[in-house]
Amino acid sequence: MTWASIDLNADLGEGFGRWRLTDDEQLLSVVTSANVACGFHAGDAATMRHVCALAAERGVRIGAQVSYRDLAGFGRRSMDVPAHELTAEIAYQIGALEVFARAAGARVSYVKPHGALYNRVVHDEEQAQAVVEGVLLTGERLPLLGLPGSRLHRTAEKAGLPVVTEAFADRAYTAAGTLVPRREEGAVVTDPAAVVERSVAMARFGVVTSVCGRSVPVRARSLCLHGDTPGAVGLARRVRSRLEAAGVRVEAFV
Repeated sequence: MTWASIDLNADLGEGFGRWRLTDDEQLLSVVTSANVACGFHAGDAATMRHVCALAAERGVRIGAQVSYRDLAGFGRRSMDVPAHELTAEIAYQIGALEVFARAAGARVSYVKPHGALYNRVVHDEEQAQAVVEGVLLTGERLPLLGLPGSRLHRTAEKAGLPVVTEAFADRAYTAAGTLVPRREEGAVVTDPAAVVERSVAMARFGVVTSVCGRSVPVRARSLCLHGDTPGAVGLARRVRSRLEAAGVRVEAFV
């Protein structure tokens, strides 16, 4: 499936105290949705507030990027968190971000898992259910952003929550349509020209070339641009410019 328009999202607010990883202000001039770190893998209260204010000012949708409680590992280490604890922690993170979103005159518009949790809920039904229950616990029926065909999306749909399919222009794909784990060589696509061309192929034709050289379908309503890669802002601008030149409208999915 292809789309006449596509959303561009980026992981933002990924700092802590004096440490900053992403150029939030510049990226918010390019993307249409901001996945804001909620303090468990990165982010703190002041950073969350600042990013929400900037996003609201620019009309960028605010999403809660929820994670395992893993500041030291940046949320990229697999963790066996009991389902009832994970449910509470998902709701906690969304609630924290909602305070700052409302203070900026906006709302949390969607939820996206981060890192190890994102990959875990592709296959793990129990953890996927815990994430869905965490969203429901907030009392809001927020869309869940994730990989097409994931356990997370199937579980969310059963619970009556909207789902939004996502693709990654700068991540390598397996022949099964899942992401190549970051620990493996070639998991991240570093050639800017390749990232740009993959973005257009995903948006216009719904396909990406896997590490095996096969064309794999990707039903992407939103395209993720990682903000923690070198030259992220310039690359994001190139991607958006090329998409618009190819006749693809860039707009938020909510």
